[in-house]
Amino acid sequence: MLYQLYETQRSLMEPFADLAVTTAKAFNNPLSPLAHLPHAQRMAAGYALLHRLGKDYEKPEFGIRTVGVDGINVAIHERVELDKPFCELRRFKRFTDDPATLTKLKAQPVVLVVAPLSGHYATLLRDTVRTMLKDHKVYITDWKNARMVPLSQGEFHLDDYVNYVQEFIRHIQAEYGNCHVMSVCQPTVPVLAAVSLMASRGEATPLTMTMMGGPIDARKSPTAVNNLAMTKSHSWFENNVIYRVPSNFPGAGRRVYPGFLQHAGFVAMNPQHHAKSHYDYFEHLLKGDDTSADAHRQFYDEYNAVLDMDAHYYLETIKTVFQDFSLVQGSWDVKGVDGQVERVKPQDIKTTALLSVEGELDDISGSGQTEAVHDICSGVPKARQHHLEAKGAGHYGIFSGRRWRDIVYPKVKAFILDHNTPAKAGGKKSAKSAA
Repeated sequence: MLYQLYETQRSLMEPFADLAVTTAKAFNNPLSPLAHLPHAQRMAAGYALLHRLGKDYEKPEFGIRTVGVDGINVAIHERVELDKPFCELRRFKRFTDDPATLTKLKAQPVVLVVAPLSGHYATLLRDTVRTMLKDHKVYITDWKNARMVPLSQGEFHLDDYVNYVQEFIRHIQAEYGNCHVMSVCQPTVPVLAAVSLMASRGEATPLTMTMMGGPIDARKSPTAVNNLAMTKSHSWFENNVIYRVPSNFPGAGRRVYPGFLQHAGFVAMNPQHHAKSHYDYFEHLLKGDDTSADAHRQFYDEYNAVLDMDAHYYLETIKTVFQDFSLVQGSWDVKGVDGQVERVKPQDIKTTALLSVEGELDDISGSGQTEAVHDICSGVPKARQHHLEAKGAGHYGIFSGRRWRDIVYPKVKAFILDHNTPAKAGGKKSAKSAA
């Protein structure tokens, strides 16, 4: 019922939000009589803020059209390589007419970026992708909003997530001989499971795994997010945050953890910060500071765009990662697409180099949670294991913004290049006319 009430409230608010932006423009337009009234600028700013608070936020686009490579503008063509019921494997294919640049692009490593399925869309990693495209061929997992997936497509479980990652890795391996994998936040756990299972079967595993700010061992330095998952029972989550999708969406009837509840949780973690940010936006509009106002809009266009998660996946993640600690306890069994159940054994990974990245100020995944991956991947030689703590970086700072670009990315780039040795994994790269 809560989901239906929310949708009713959103539908009622929509015309008022539209009216607010229209009124703001009327107070701003010098040709409008309203623009010459006393306090017109203040009224325009107020209505603009009201529009931002009441509007519906849809999935943003990546919007990466070009990247610069050694002073050459390289065109980016974004396309879907594989389309699964709950995820698209998206590729950012690079094109150039400059022969020297094309030769360089062809020789660069290929990286699968596994984006989190934890409330926001994969576009949250836009800066990650844009930065990496200068030096890598880049693929990303673009998770779908569960409310848009019809019930006829079946359920989505944590096991399905692991199986998706394996399928995507194999797809890229078939194209290039092998690849590198980067997981940001939540997917560190299922990505490690996917690669572990491939190693146990004797399959070729990725050349490297980069694990960034994820809850490999959520028992270490637990944060407020961890504590909620650890202290509430499985039944509490099922009874309090799981609802059925209303009838006005393709996924009508599907049990989900709604995006609007997740967003409320994000905001509740630091309400004073968000209140101040919106007040600052109002002040920027009054002062005519378009640069700061645009920065606010860009951030909240992304931050406020959330997706629903299938209930099975969400509840299983809570239990497996934050309550049973199945990965680090060595008790996690995953059902494959063939129906066979296999034990996840990270110690079976032998040839994949490993880099863990943590932010010094991360309040989502606490200190040591990601670095714990080195303890359970005992089969990887110590010389091929690396760790980075990004000083001054919070959770988002390790994959977006100045600290990502200046501190983290140079380390990731060097790590991938140092271990870009497909021959050791038995694969060969194929020649392509575009990178």
